[in-house]
Amino acid sequence: MIRRSIAAALLSMMLTGASPPPDQPLVLAFGDSLTAGYGLDQGLGFAPQLQATLRRHGLKAEVVDGGVSGDTSEAGKARLGWTLDGMKRKPNLVILELGANDMLRGLDPKLTEANLDAMLAELGRRRIPVLVAGMRAAPNLDPAYVARFEAIYPAIAEKHGVRLYPFFLDGAAAQPGMIQPDGMHPTYAGIKQIVVRITPAVKQALGKD
Repeated sequence: MIRRSIAAALLSMMLTGASPPPDQPLVLAFGDSLTAGYGLDQGLGFAPQLQATLRRHGLKAEVVDGGVSGDTSEAGKARLGWTLDGMKRKPNLVILELGANDMLRGLDPKLTEANLDAMLAELGRRRIPVLVAGMRAAPNLDPAYVARFEAIYPAIAEKHGVRLYPFFLDGAAAQPGMIQPDGMHPTYAGIKQIVVRITPAVKQALGKD
């Protein structure tokens, strides 16, 4: 809990600063350790790699890392409001990536769905476009749990009329060299593959495809 509080405080400091030009899209990658670049050197995680890729595509976007390692969907819901309030300006897009830690802890998918639903409602109230990054359950879990958990993401995306990217770890999961020795977190190469695959969806969500 202390470690997560420190991470949240650091995140708050990172969100402040000069506002980017209005014509420069601002993207918030709001998630857990998967977006926070757990186990990687600074600058090698999801947000900086996505920003660099978007700029190579001619899109001068700023991607803010709003990931906190260890966050469950409930923890994300608790900090969403102050995270948005502390940003330089309202983001043009939020990539919402949460739920993996709920699954690893075996939490009831109903709780995960309720928390994600509340976050999407808040983002909708603020008129912020969202790209929901889905997650798959570990294959060794009970098949009934897997089915319930994986059904969350398309259901809430449809309910709120937002875009869905079916699986955040696409291109990295179960691929040699793409996952760190802990079996969960992407390597630098894994993040690179994730970014390659999600970039078209991000561009579409920003209206820049």
